Amino acid sequence: MSTHRIFLLSPANLGGERAAQLCRPDARFDLALRLRQGEATLGETFAFISGLYFRGKLAYAQRFAAPPPDIPGAWVITSAFGLLLPDTLVTFGHLRKIAQVPIDASDPRYREPLDRACRTLCELAGPGCDFILLGSVATMKYLEPMFRIFGDRLLFPEEFAGRGDMSRGGLMTRCVRSGEELTYVPVGAITRHGPRPPKLSRLTSRDPSAPR
Repeated sequence: MSTHRIFLLSPANLGGERAAQLCRPDARFDLALRLRQGEATLGETFAFISGLYFRGKLAYAQRFAAPPPDIPGAWVITSAFGLLLPDTLVTFGHLRKIAQVPIDASDPRYREPLDRACRTLCELAGPGCDFILLGSVATMKYLEPMFRIFGDRLLFPEEFAGRGDMSRGGLMTRCVRSGEELTYVPVGAITRHGPRPPKLSRLTSRDPSAPR
């Protein structure tokens, strides 16, 4: 492991029910109203849409990031804007543009902004920094573009292998509470399809690892 590490968070799925609920013209709850006014952040918007998985990724990255000086330790992958900070203010217009661009490494609308952002981040962070992907390695949509730039410094939590999104979200939530970090391995060392690990116990208010 290098001295420094920056986390790269996969995005929320904007094609699901939660995204549709948020983007309804008649939605009147707080986040929807602030999104219309450009006062909602990308992080809280994706956390609402994705639920436990993205909330777990965001909390984990904020807890364990160790970036070089003056560089943020958590970045969100987007399909239309490359890498964005979680506290970037967004509007419905931003979400529409993100939803219109598929996460496909062969699509220049996704690939070119991501390439530019990754190259810039790699140069700013320097050779003594690892980049931890908090997202899926089951497809090449994130790996192929990022590995070309970050190489062997692109790592992945070993404990993610075989787990679904909700299980990963719960695992990261527990790590945040316990202060125990996951184990990172080069993406090439991950077994993409293997036996599923044991189910996590349900988080309850009585569980010492449950979020408060």
